Amino acid sequence: MKISLCLPYMERDFKRKEIKAWCEAVDKGPFHAISCGERITDYTLEMRNMLAFAAACTERVRLVPSLYVLPMHNAVWAAKEIATLDVLSEGRVTLTVGVGGREADYKAVGAEFAKRHARMDEQVSIMRSIWAGEPPFEGAELLGAGEVGPKPVQTHIPILAGVMGEKPMARAAKWADGVYAFAMGGDVGLTEYFKQLAEAKWQTAGRENPPYFAGGFWYSLADNSEQILKEYVFHYLRTFGDAHAKSTADTMTRFNEVSMFEAIQGIQNTGCEEIYLVPASASIDEVTRLESLLVKKGLV
Repeated sequence: MKISLCLPYMERDFKRKEIKAWCEAVDKGPFHAISCGERITDYTLEMRNMLAFAAACTERVRLVPSLYVLPMHNAVWAAKEIATLDVLSEGRVTLTVGVGGREADYKAVGAEFAKRHARMDEQVSIMRSIWAGEPPFEGAELLGAGEVGPKPVQTHIPILAGVMGEKPMARAAKWADGVYAFAMGGDVGLTEYFKQLAEAKWQTAGRENPPYFAGGFWYSLADNSEQILKEYVFHYLRTFGDAHAKSTADTMTRFNEVSMFEAIQGIQNTGCEEIYLVPASASIDEVTRLESLLVKKGLV
């Protein structure tokens, strides 16, 4: 199973020096990819700039927007951004798209929150056409506009759908290469359920091959890891209400080597092809101690 890391893009003390150190450590380590999420409201670093910087700081690992909240964006513009990142990284992009769940983010950028699922289905089709060099609108040539460009390095940019429910998975089965389903606390049974659901929806959709399946969860291996992890999760989920945020944060257990090994090995045994580990702090210990654990336990 491939193991990938998300940049701690929500941390206020995550500056140029620290970002560079993280990218270089992940690239030199046993990891498959660097990912970065997208948020608008609350304090966060912007995803596209973060991944472009990561492309310049790395040579090997894949670069993964995880996830690109596509309905907040214009599809042609998004296609151009993603293709540019593919050029900057010499073909190392895997795109994860989803609808997100924060209405405030949509409102902040003037995007419509309603009908976002249907909009995303159409947007993926538009992006594929842009990458294929098709004009961005009917009659574009008459206005002196040809293809958008740039042409991606990859002939097919892999697209994973960040979905977990039955209906979103069924929609994704029509256009995605696979699924990224995030089990917040690293629950093995929940990850296995998501995987089986994705495979069933792919089969129902008549897809020839099963979906590429990636899981993920929050963790911390920094000093004072339990407190850091629970505070991070509470802060992340607080937009959905303090009671819900606290009850979920209290269930978090992936803050030591024993629990991390249990989760990673268990998820690996489900047949999951990749796991995205999302750190609760910007401490470089989140990378180095994780790498040490993976090597010591023979997980890489």
